[in-house]
Amino acid sequence: MTTSPAIKPFNAASTTLEEAIRSRVSMRAFEPTSVPRETLEAVLSLAARAPSGTNTQPWKVYVLQGAKRDAVIDSVCQAHDALRADPSLADEYREAYDYYPRQWVSPFIDRRRENGWGLYGLLGIGKGDKDAMHAQHQRNFRFFDAPVGLMFTIERVMGQGSLLDYGMFIQNIMLAARAHGLHTCPQAAWNGFAKIIMPQINAGETEMLVCGMAMGYIDESATVNSYYTPRESAASFTHWCD
Repeated sequence: MTTSPAIKPFNAASTTLEEAIRSRVSMRAFEPTSVPRETLEAVLSLAARAPSGTNTQPWKVYVLQGAKRDAVIDSVCQAHDALRADPSLADEYREAYDYYPRQWVSPFIDRRRENGWGLYGLLGIGKGDKDAMHAQHQRNFRFFDAPVGLMFTIERVMGQGSLLDYGMFIQNIMLAARAHGLHTCPQAAWNGFAKIIMPQINAGETEMLVCGMAMGYIDESATVNSYYTPRESAASFTHWCD
């Protein structure tokens, strides 16, 4: 049994924590309206209250706007097009860690397929339309037109537990963004192009790309932003150990 979000997202500040959580949806079309630096600083400062094992605070954030954002977009989109033209280049674009499982099993593969085809269906993209699929996937590498792109890195020396800490930090960012009327889309799609991204953002050689994120004010007229993924009910994943 699945449940859908009860509150639709909108470009207004969420005034309660519950509203922020319910209205946090991965948005895939943004307005070009710039986001004030003080707003971004407020979001990141609040997000830093996330817990981390022994207070290690393993996160590092690179904020991309303007010309730097555009340069990263251009270089990664070129690589994405080249990879489609020559799949043998795949060995050059490997993620630093496995975000997804190497072998999919149910029910996870079923949810993944439902998500993908649900989105493509809404956009009128058929299963055999590889050109449209490529173009839609490349929207990731344009930050879905959001004026702010975030790149998250971590020191390679850190353990797997630090990625758990990082997830809580990223969730805090997305919820804090809602308090300022902003929306986000966390993006693992960037990870395969870390070799291109990391030098451009001046990340250190000891750092690893965790993921990216688009942030801004959403285009409320965009069809894609009406797509809401369902959630399993709490009863389906909760085991009461009485």
